[in-house]
Amino acid sequence: MSRIIARTGINRRMAMKALAAMGLTASTLTGESAPAGLSAKPTAGPAGTLSDPDLVNPEIPWERTLSDEALETVAAMVDLILPADERSPSASELGAHDFIDEWVSAPYPTQQEHRAILLAGLDWLDQACDTLYGEPFSQLSSDQQQTICDQICYLPDASEENMVGAALFALVRNGAAAAVWTTEEGMADLGYVGNVPLARWDPPPANVLKHLGLDS
Repeated sequence: MSRIIARTGINRRMAMKALAAMGLTASTLTGESAPAGLSAKPTAGPAGTLSDPDLVNPEIPWERTLSDEALETVAAMVDLILPADERSPSASELGAHDFIDEWVSAPYPTQQEHRAILLAGLDWLDQACDTLYGEPFSQLSSDQQQTICDQICYLPDASEENMVGAALFALVRNGAAAAVWTTEEGMADLGYVGNVPLARWDPPPANVLKHLGLDS
């Protein structure tokens, strides 16, 4: 992944400057405030433009920019964060890594700042994996992956030397959550019952109305 950094001209110093420019605090990246990478608001514009997307016939008018190597790493990380279980597929099976690729490839200032953070973080991760295990992240065992991610999984506790990696993890974690829990499988996993056509609509049960003081 250091090769990716060389191609883009993004380094660790630039990533930290991007963090500062975005005003990203620990609470922002950890989701205690607005989730990192998921709070951009479109500006007003005429119908049919990028600021007024056609949600019925969606189209992504930009090329995705992450390399196969980077996508493989992000896929491994999202699966470590949200693995498959008895109820749901893994995050990568639901396309979370593709969602993150699409997000950081968008030609807007916020997404481009997040791209700098992502690429610098991937470079940090590449060096950490090479130092500890001599293998890329996607080729490590789940225990080895977790050993590394335990050092970067919570930004407020990350050491200074791990800060770039912690920003990467926060960005990927929030992107994975947004991707997974907006799919049909993810909403089913949450038990979300909205957006479902009903043959009939029944009013709230009597005990609920009584609890709310609306039974009179």
